[in-house]
Amino acid sequence: MADTRRGGLVVMAMGMVMAAGTAAGATRGEAAVAAVDPFIGTGGEGHTFPGAVVPFGMVQLSPDTRIQPRKDAYGWAAGYRHDDTTIVGFSHTHFSGTGHSDLGDVLLMPIAGDTVKTERGDPDQPGSGYTSRFSHDSERAEPGYYAVTLEDTGVRAELTATARVGVHRYSFPAGKAAHVLVDLRTSMYDYPGKVSWSRLRLRPGGTVTGFRETRGWAPGRQLYFAMRFSRPVTGHAFDDTEQDVPYKGFPPPGEKDPTRRAQVEGRQLVGTFDFGDASREPLLVKVSISPVSEDNAIANLEAEVPGWDFDRVRSDAQAQWAQALGAIDVDAPESMRTSFYTALYHAFMGPSLFMDSDGRYRGPDNAVHEAEGFTHYSTFSLWDTYRALHPLLTLVQPEQRTSDIVNSLLASRRESPYGVMPVWAFHGLETWCMIGYHAVPVIADAYIKGIRGYDADEALEAMVASASYGPYDGIAQYMELGYVPIDEEGEAASKTLEYAFDDWTIHRMADAMGRDDIAATFGKRAANWKHAFDPKTGFMRARKRDGSFREPFGPDASGYGTDYTEGNAWQYSWYVPQDVAGLAAAHGGADRLLARLDEVFDAKVDASVFEHMEDITGLIGWYAHGNEPSHHVAYLYAYAGQPWRTQARLKQIMDTQYKPTPDGLAGNDDLGQMSAWYVFTALGFYPVAPGSNEYIIGRPFLPRASIHLPNGKRFTVIADNLDDAHPYVGGVTLDGKPLDRAFLRHEEILAGGELRFTMQAEPNKAWPGAGAAAPYSMSKR
Repeated sequence: MADTRRGGLVVMAMGMVMAAGTAAGATRGEAAVAAVDPFIGTGGEGHTFPGAVVPFGMVQLSPDTRIQPRKDAYGWAAGYRHDDTTIVGFSHTHFSGTGHSDLGDVLLMPIAGDTVKTERGDPDQPGSGYTSRFSHDSERAEPGYYAVTLEDTGVRAELTATARVGVHRYSFPAGKAAHVLVDLRTSMYDYPGKVSWSRLRLRPGGTVTGFRETRGWAPGRQLYFAMRFSRPVTGHAFDDTEQDVPYKGFPPPGEKDPTRRAQVEGRQLVGTFDFGDASREPLLVKVSISPVSEDNAIANLEAEVPGWDFDRVRSDAQAQWAQALGAIDVDAPESMRTSFYTALYHAFMGPSLFMDSDGRYRGPDNAVHEAEGFTHYSTFSLWDTYRALHPLLTLVQPEQRTSDIVNSLLASRRESPYGVMPVWAFHGLETWCMIGYHAVPVIADAYIKGIRGYDADEALEAMVASASYGPYDGIAQYMELGYVPIDEEGEAASKTLEYAFDDWTIHRMADAMGRDDIAATFGKRAANWKHAFDPKTGFMRARKRDGSFREPFGPDASGYGTDYTEGNAWQYSWYVPQDVAGLAAAHGGADRLLARLDEVFDAKVDASVFEHMEDITGLIGWYAHGNEPSHHVAYLYAYAGQPWRTQARLKQIMDTQYKPTPDGLAGNDDLGQMSAWYVFTALGFYPVAPGSNEYIIGRPFLPRASIHLPNGKRFTVIADNLDDAHPYVGGVTLDGKPLDRAFLRHEEILAGGELRFTMQAEPNKAWPGAGAAAPYSMSKR
């Protein structure tokens, strides 16, 4: 495949990255930006997009290659698939790596020629609509920038972005009339009635504004926009294709209602804007979005992109990426650098900004609120991201993002009609997707690590409220029985296990705050995982209200209606990260637990068993790296006293589940969780139990890496003798002293210093040695 990453523009001048601090920091950031390949994950089941975005930006401007019916939309959750050959247009909101489709707001498509078709057409029939063919050879993508040539019209489209504004630059062929189509009918998937209402309005002076309300994954979602062109509009047409009502031209002189022909409302709106022959210079279009109003969208536009300097916006976007990615300096072969920095890039896309430049946003009550003293974020894929993404942010962006994220979660609880924090929320609204109350470990992990900037008492109150909301997913029964009964609530084994972990994190935070009453209550609830353990089979299972396990039982059964969420007994039976010692004891000792883990990885499994479950991918035996319940499992060997087996499994996972190609992610990136797992594992340690303040040591995959901590210190990881012939850890030192345990403490990283591994060909079964300190486990502390 052609190099589709950078083209003739690798990095802008040194001045663009001076925001990173020193000249050394700027150079570090430049190198990181140059290493990113935004096309990684756009093929296979990664569900990432290659478009323009700044770190955690609200606008995520990217090409959409197909709009599918809802039943077929899974593969196009990010709007773009690398194996497609057509582009529908460029929309301004996307999810990165999710397993669910939505967004795709305010789609633009430049069109050249005398004929303007306002229907998408069939992508398999060129010329049947405004959809155009393209080639990967013409694509360029880098952090903050994307470009492609539309083959059917010859238009060169370039995209860049600020936090709230997407900027387009269209170069039209000579002698062809230039048009821009705006389609408010499209989303990541189509079904009748998805758009509840929308509006297009051409204001005096040429500013276009509008909004739409959709009833998709988050019903009632409202989004407003404002758009300006670098050239005067010479003509326009608005159509409501549901009613087949055209609104053409400007209002004639003397028109009593000057907006009558410059505005249209309805559920299926499309507009076209004409510019004559625009081939003398590119046409620029800037589009801002707002959750509040059209006027706020205009204010966002004026605040962030007042002028028409596309290259300045592009260089500013790259400067932001240079600063963010420069947090970790990596010395490694090119392919490893590409994989690492692309993973870090994907980890810095969400949660995303959801707030106008004046601080206002729309909350879960669909009312407008104002953030006071913090930046408001949304898009919380918490079932995925509490495991590694949020712990990563506590290391590299603790005050810059994490405290704002906590404040956003607390604000959402205050505004929620149900009085709980988000489960899976985007654009301020709750979807109730997935299970657990995983905003809780995000806050507890931040608090235990010393991150402040929010009201801790309110946070603890919100955590308890979310863990006590009886109507949600069997929590009432869980509080009554100590487990979720399968005859009253689906996926009950998974819910019992995940609730118990969340409860443990409440216990940890309450204990640290001296709230002994709350700590005692939730410490007891944290042991509820034991109700799911069946000593007869050795698996976690769902019980009925009468206390019996549901029969018949098959450990390979998965899917809706079973005991488990997106998994089976082979994948969920190890989910006790807060009490691995207790899990080993339940199995009859560490040796028995280790043998069971080997059964997971070494099983011969026909992948067709999961054909009905789209998210279970990346199989190694029963281990499914493409889905989150498996992400901690390889590290359990180290917990159980045999870290060399963790090292071997990690090598197996890294070699088979990641590669620097479009299909280089084994499963959905899930707003950065797959990528955060990679970042931690490449560095050599992983947060198995967020809230413990410990990281389990695996093995490094980078010869050298330095984390430039926000406190000004640097934590460096060095791997001597690192290559494929030396996959095992021979010994470890911390600041020159032998490290005789298989875990790191968070405070040791924050102190700066050097973690040095010596790698060797054979396992060192004597490290860390008899009597070594064991990682945290609830039943041992």
